[in-house]
Amino acid sequence: MLRVSSTGTEVADPAYTVGTTLAGTRGRTGIITTPHGQIHTPAFVPVGTKATVKTVLPESVAALGAQAVLANAYHLYLQPGPEIIDAAGGLGAFMNWRGPTYTDSGGFQVMSLGAGFKKVISMEATGTPDDDLTANGKERLSRVDDDGVTFKSHLDGSAHRFTPEVSMQIQHQLGADIIFAFDELTTLMNTRAYQENSLERTRLWAIRCLAEHNRLSVERAHRPQQALWGVIQGAQYEDLRRKAARDLVALSEADRAAGGKGFGGYGIGGALEKDNLGTIVGWVNDELPEDAPKHLLGISEPDDIFTAIENGVDTFDCVSPTRVARNGAIYSLDGRYNVTNAKYRSDFRPLDPEVENYSSQYSRAYLHHLFKAKEGLGPTLATLHNVSFIVTLVDRAREAIENGTYTEYRDEFLRRYYANTRG
Repeated sequence: MLRVSSTGTEVADPAYTVGTTLAGTRGRTGIITTPHGQIHTPAFVPVGTKATVKTVLPESVAALGAQAVLANAYHLYLQPGPEIIDAAGGLGAFMNWRGPTYTDSGGFQVMSLGAGFKKVISMEATGTPDDDLTANGKERLSRVDDDGVTFKSHLDGSAHRFTPEVSMQIQHQLGADIIFAFDELTTLMNTRAYQENSLERTRLWAIRCLAEHNRLSVERAHRPQQALWGVIQGAQYEDLRRKAARDLVALSEADRAAGGKGFGGYGIGGALEKDNLGTIVGWVNDELPEDAPKHLLGISEPDDIFTAIENGVDTFDCVSPTRVARNGAIYSLDGRYNVTNAKYRSDFRPLDPEVENYSSQYSRAYLHHLFKAKEGLGPTLATLHNVSFIVTLVDRAREAIENGTYTEYRDEFLRRYYANTRG
């Protein structure tokens, strides 16, 4: 759809076009068109939490083939503040990124701060369900109620309040092409009763997000139009996942019927059991429109990526490739290894002899030295390599769907990658 801005220019809403389908699965290729360019899907979206993919230049991320980046509304709200980024012309202009951008709503931080939980959500449900996950004597930094969330800044302890409306206002100021509805993220260890209450809370918040998104889209018509994507929760429960998807589709249809923008796509969020990842994503996609793009939040392991692609996921984001790189973990076609281990001290081979990217010209021995010497270039080169590795993995999966060789590509990649565990 084309909308006319206050200056008389036409501004296109982000849109999605389905391409080639993967026979016998929900997998497909496609194109997400945004005001700042296209995303050919499936695609991996590197995370630039604070308007930067840590340790590397935005230009370097683009040169590696990344089509979009995702930043975090919570962190950018606290620093430097959404008004600064708005004044700069939006997230892309602020960080000198020329392509499409995403922002998440801050829901992940609500969970992690409120529950005193680990940064990485467990993909396994072990132990007894417990809704008070404030172990280890940590102070709960956020409190969820039906209207929103009150939290303390992890930077200075100052008090703040997020509601669905506030999240929309922040994300509109940040100016990303694709933004997400404010939701409550639960864990696999929350009780069934809490999951049910949380799901209804997230549904009601989604209604408020749509209303505020529509209001702001008119008020800020001089800015490039943004697509709001709904977020589906429900943890490991089939009935809750399906209900969440159906509810959001119904909300979107009703909003469009009333003249609103509706949801431009959907994020599949929350904790996902690794062994049931494909099944859970499949439940959700059974209920969602085929012509709507789907994003899987926080997934980047190769086996999970292939599983998600085959079940209809179009884009992914995860901090893992960059986070592990900063600790010396290197992805290779023969598995992941840690370049700081002693055996790489005099290993002059490239990080992966069969992978060509900017870091290919540097040896394992050199990176080993950089990490041991605590030189900043070590994490930079490792990050460039890992981002390139995952971006290329997904790009080749997309190409394989289009040329009919997907199964062969997947099987060979996974055979090599998981054949052994390297130290």
